[in-house]
Order: sequence, then C-alpha cells, then structure tokens
Amino acid sequence: MRIGFGMDVHQFNENRELILGGVNIPHEKGLLGHSDADVLVHSIMDAILGALALGDIGKHFPDTDMAYKDISSMILLKRVYDIMKNNGYKIGNIDAVVAAQNPKLSPYIQQMRENIAKTLNTEIENISIKATTTEKLGFEGREEGMTSYCVCLLEKDIDNKKFFV
Repeated sequence: MRIGFGMDVHQFNENRELILGGVNIPHEKGLLGHSDADVLVHSIMDAILGALALGDIGKHFPDTDMAYKDISSMILLKRVYDIMKNNGYKIGNIDAVVAAQNPKLSPYIQQMRENIAKTLNTEIENISIKATTTEKLGFEGREEGMTSYCVCLLEKDIDNKKFFV
C-alpha cells in the first residue's frame, strides 16, 4: 500500500476553455497552461506519481515538449495509469478537492468522477471529488485561478500477472 499527495495551481485566462476532470465547464475564463490545464487531473496525476516515488507530471510531461501542447489531461492521466499498472499497483481510492470561488462545480462533479474512474479502471466509489470556495480569500477568492489538492491510496494489484513475472 502506498499513499501519495498532489497539488496543482493554474491561473485564469480569458482565451481558454475551463476543463476539470475532463468536463468542459461553461465559464467566461479557462485555466492557463501548456496542456488543457485541468488542475484537478494534474493534482491526481501528481498524487499517483508521488505514491510511486516517480517524480511529478513536469518530469514525465514537461511543458517544454510541444508534444504536450494543448493535450487533454485525460490522455496524460491514462499514461500515468499505465505507469501505475506497470509498477504493479491499482487505485485504492482518490480524494480530491478543487478550491475556486467561481464557477460552482457541484453540477459537474458526478461526470468528473465517472471520467476519472473510467480512465483509472476503477469503481466510481473509489473516486471522491469535492469543491470549495476560499470565502473570497486568496487568489482563488479573488477569482485569479484555481487550486486542486489530492491524496490517493494505491494497492498492490495481485491480479496483475505482469507484475509477478
């Protein structure tokens, strides 16, 4: 069993779509980043990689590599899943929170959970996503950007024959 923690921050930008958990959320601003800037998925990937002691997403998908320019973070999450699987682990559970003053995220959380569970080949019950405001404090409260935090538990995948060869 391994535990990982991930955190990611992105600032808002007027000329971007807002993508969280693979869901396009209607909002006047999106998040600025080299990829699609899905702050939620980035924190999840960092938590998984951290649990495996394999660095962070910057190491695996550097923002200096044009192959990752505007790429969907769900594609990158699938690659992190493959890394996890090849190291003999599976998701125990994920607990993530997104801090944002606006927009309200609750209408989109179920779809985010479904997208992430499907990509990580786990049951939806293993994926928890919450949203909170910062009560108008800090850069999230001033609506300058978003932060996401995530913890994950990885378990040995005893069904993964490749791991035991």
